[in-house]
Amino acid sequence: MDKYGLIGYPLGHSFSIGYFNEKFHNEGIDAEYVNFEISQIEDLPEILAANAHLKGLNVTIPYKEEVMRYLDDITPEASAIGAVNVIRVSHKGSKTILKGFNSDVIGFTRSIESMLEPCHKKALILGTGGAAKAVAYGLKSLGLETLFVSRTPRAGVVTYNQITPEMIEAYNVIVNCTPLGLYPNTEVCPDLPYEAMNSHTLLYDLLYNPDETLFMKKGRQQGAITKNGLEMLLLQAFASWEIWTGEDGRK
Repeated sequence: MDKYGLIGYPLGHSFSIGYFNEKFHNEGIDAEYVNFEISQIEDLPEILAANAHLKGLNVTIPYKEEVMRYLDDITPEASAIGAVNVIRVSHKGSKTILKGFNSDVIGFTRSIESMLEPCHKKALILGTGGAAKAVAYGLKSLGLETLFVSRTPRAGVVTYNQITPEMIEAYNVIVNCTPLGLYPNTEVCPDLPYEAMNSHTLLYDLLYNPDETLFMKKGRQQGAITKNGLEMLLLQAFASWEIWTGEDGRK
């Protein structure tokens, strides 16, 4: 039986394990998907050694960047982003070959592309982790100028207290890549001048629990268009399966 899985820490409730095992059951695929909750990335070789039938892995927080040093090959896209969240595992003789991909950018780009209007030229990206890097790559591929926002000041990044109403008008696509507002802490949101938002503002939250975060709600109340990360999550899962099975043509 083929095996697929997720590495990260902590994992808690995983969307992927339910999605893939239901897919395998419904489609009669002889495979299983398991969670590998590892407290340090150095445990990855042990996971590989103990699971000879492993064909693919998803990678989540906090290992999307750390895992790259264990890979034999990385797609140019994932390398440019600086983060991997899908690994194809193949075997050549006694050697295990690991190739890294990034389905965050695939899922995000496909889910936001149809929402973009000619007025959307600049985007604020809240957060600077692996998912934020994929979002930036995707937005740039769609022709938008991007700017990272973080609580910590550093070169090339603005802090929340630097964001003015004028910036909100110019950077009218705002993507939340932080955990702010995630269940059960639903009464918090990124500190932004929401009053400057209007019908030209597009708010995209990578979170999907709750369905509408406070970030989305406060924007919607000003007329903004909003979307959560559920479709992106589903598109990521589709992309993972295509990558593992070679159905997307990626070599």
